[in-house]
Amino acid sequence: MDLTQKTQENVEYMIEAIKNKLRMATGAAMQSSAFSVERYDDILEVYEIVMSKERLSISEVEALATELGQLRGK
Repeated sequence: MDLTQKTQENVEYMIEAIKNKLRMATGAAMQSSAFSVERYDDILEVYEIVMSKERLSISEVEALATELGQLRGK
């Protein structure tokens, strides 16, 4: 996956990867299609943070879930 390209497909890929890594119980409620390419750089930043860590604390998961909620389309 070439994440240097700002495409909706890449946005959806990153969101799905983040949800899987965070093992989000509410992952089904957070549809990757609800995220816009307009927020690509912000989503990429969250993706890189999540993927760089082997384990995440509960507080980190909560903070990242909140951030994703703010990045989701309104």
